[in-house]
Amino acid sequence: MKIYVSKNEKSPIKYDGHLLIPTTINEMNSMIEKIIAKKKFYSNSSIKVKNYLMDKNQKKLSKERSSIILTEKEIKLIELLLNNSKPISKDTILSTVWNYSADADTHTVETHIYRLRKKISDQFMDDEFIINKKDGYSL
Repeated sequence: MKIYVSKNEKSPIKYDGHLLIPTTINEMNSMIEKIIAKKKFYSNSSIKVKNYLMDKNQKKLSKERSSIILTEKEIKLIELLLNNSKPISKDTILSTVWNYSADADTHTVETHIYRLRKKISDQFMDDEFIINKKDGYSL
């Protein structure tokens, strides 16, 4: 983290924040909090998923120079699958991503996974992004 402190606005170096002197402890604390929040925001927004980069801010899944736009539910689904090493059941996906009851009779999960697989397959020719096993879905 670099904070540039000076008497004027111009800086010869790249910095994360700028404080004019004289300054107060409150101004310094505020600057540090803003820098930390900004870094946390950017580091949390780009996630490596297999050979792809998922940008949650831009709602994109990218590989090399190609990308697709993702919905909020697709992002939540990918994150859920990414954060679990074991396959996730349809009921768990339904309750976690859609907040539905596990005993709801719906094809929401299958439909969304089908559409996401199709998007990925059409753009990246990857038919193995989401894997369906007998005990659930995984990446």
